Amino acid sequence: MTFFNQLQSSTEQERQVLFSAPIIEHALKGDIQKKQYVAFLTQAYHHVKHTVPLLMACGSRLGSKHEWLRTAIAEYIEEELGHEEWILSDIAACGGDAEKVRHSRPHISTEMMVAYAYHQIDRGNPIGFFGMVHVLEGTSIALATNAASSIKSSLGLPPNAFSYLNSHGSLDLEHVKFFETLMNQVTDSKDQETIIHCAKNFYKLYGDIFRSIKTEEILFN
Repeated sequence: MTFFNQLQSSTEQERQVLFSAPIIEHALKGDIQKKQYVAFLTQAYHHVKHTVPLLMACGSRLGSKHEWLRTAIAEYIEEELGHEEWILSDIAACGGDAEKVRHSRPHISTEMMVAYAYHQIDRGNPIGFFGMVHVLEGTSIALATNAASSIKSSLGLPPNAFSYLNSHGSLDLEHVKFFETLMNQVTDSKDQETIIHCAKNFYKLYGDIFRSIKTEEILFN
């Protein structure tokens, strides 16, 4: 079994728990309010704005044996630049206050996921950050395009309110293929264990963000 397939199978339970979050089930059915969609985008902004800084931090912490990963990180950085601005544009297209979101604080669940990523890079094994990459890209593939279509039909929002979801549904197909090739080059057993361990934790942490967006009320600042 390749390491990527091992990563997939080892985190299947955590992935299904994330997908069972009520707001995800409602979104896929189109049973969602505009304020809930904006709440999701708000939390997405607060973690996506850290993607490039986290990639840079990870690259700077990797040792010489991971030099080959730095090249991949440079490619990821180029792809991820500016995505947080797409999210603010989507919020504005929904009638939300993008600048208020820009200067707001994240929900504690979002803050904790981002903090864990920095902690793993700074105090643990920085290769564990790829557990976060696995979770975010894999979730986008599974949910983004379908959710965007259902929400658009339900709420009647304009196409430019879905640039983040639509782009990540299609764009991340290529990213996941790239990621799979990358992970299959990770042969050190300790590195593999770290990536699996962190992916399990990131599924839990990312799921907590979705669960912070209640189907009855919105809990974000």
